[in-house]
Amino acid sequence: MSIVTVQLGQCGNQIGHEVFSALCSDSRGTHGLCSKTENQSYQDSCKERFFFEEQSAVPVARAVLVDMEPKVISQALARAASSGHWRYSSHSHFCQKQGSGNNWANGYCVHGPRHKEAIMDLVQREAERCDRLGGFFTIMSMAGGTGSGLGAFVTQCLRDAFPTSFILNHVIWPYGTGEVIVQNYNSVLTLSHLYHSSDALLVHENDVIHKICAQLLNIKQISFRDVNQVIAHQLGSVFQPAQPARGGSGYSRNPLGDLMETLVPHPEFRMLGLRNIPQMPESSLPYSTFSWPGLLKHLRQMLIANAPMEEGIDWQVRPPHPGSSIPSTSKALHFNTSIANLLILRGKDVHSVDLGSFQDPSLYTSWLKPQDAFNAWKTPRAFNKYEKSAALVSNSQVLLKPLDSIVGKAWNMFASKAYLHQYTKFGIQEEDFLDCFTTLEQVISSYTNL
Repeated sequence: MSIVTVQLGQCGNQIGHEVFSALCSDSRGTHGLCSKTENQSYQDSCKERFFFEEQSAVPVARAVLVDMEPKVISQALARAASSGHWRYSSHSHFCQKQGSGNNWANGYCVHGPRHKEAIMDLVQREAERCDRLGGFFTIMSMAGGTGSGLGAFVTQCLRDAFPTSFILNHVIWPYGTGEVIVQNYNSVLTLSHLYHSSDALLVHENDVIHKICAQLLNIKQISFRDVNQVIAHQLGSVFQPAQPARGGSGYSRNPLGDLMETLVPHPEFRMLGLRNIPQMPESSLPYSTFSWPGLLKHLRQMLIANAPMEEGIDWQVRPPHPGSSIPSTSKALHFNTSIANLLILRGKDVHSVDLGSFQDPSLYTSWLKPQDAFNAWKTPRAFNKYEKSAALVSNSQVLLKPLDSIVGKAWNMFASKAYLHQYTKFGIQEEDFLDCFTTLEQVISSYTNL
């Protein structure tokens, strides 16, 4: 089944370009770890999901590019075409001459309604190109104006126009130190609106990815492109074809549907985090060997200790003993409780891996059986440059702290009415802010009480 990607704003378009580049270079790679037939069906499945072919035989991305300024979109179109391996369609982008000025209300209340018809026509055309539409994957930032405000508006339009399709929003969480003075307002407005129209939100935090670039990849001068390539690698490790471990041969039919089914058992819990292992500079690979038990031991501890990467994990954190009557507030040393986890394994010897440690009931909330809360997908085909690699998509308390912090900062600004006039002049009233705070306080409370 095919996925239509909607790239929104500067951040969404830059990351989208890196995602398609990563998918394309991975699927073109010849990996000696699996049979020719296996490799062929992997490539066909990837192509059907993310690309279509026109007369030129160069794969064309199933994507719609939207921004209120032309610069980033023209760069993305040019860079994709110059690669010679894939390109964007020349008729699937929409841009204007002036941006949204980092103002969520401008994107949501002004640009959204004004350009709704043109944008949705492009999306409709892209959806009609699919033999079988699996759903929509939107990529956007929370901090600015176009990605966040227009992104929230477009997501609502997608929900209205395609009520039965899956919508997964990929959201970039801003740096804690701040890129934009009103980023906390923009973030609160974005998250609360997406919570009503999206099926799930897959979140990457800029601070975490920055750390991975610095500490694991040893990059000295970290650019946005470095950060975006790490994000693209992580997304590719989830969306490239893999087979559900429980029965059924062949690649997962609808990656978005299968993702939602395994990870979002209740509409109150829609926040997904993603961790990958291993992550290292290409130059170190020849000197590294990985065993599945070692990789999974680290990944499990990263999950329960809420560590974003394999360096600096707190090994003291342990799951609470089953049956212990510890109230959830004084839970064992920052233990991260999960609702559901999806583990995706790629590479050598995947079918002999023991996944018992992820089926431990103490990792999960009590209202789901471990066999429902944990799923695994596998493929013997290696991903990008790693002989063995694992990705863990997790619906857990991982975003509780950053969410609480961003809501707290936005509330402090709101209480002193700072910058509110910038929003009210475009039609967002104080009551709208209060509704958004209420929505997110409810989300925080639900995740806290797991």
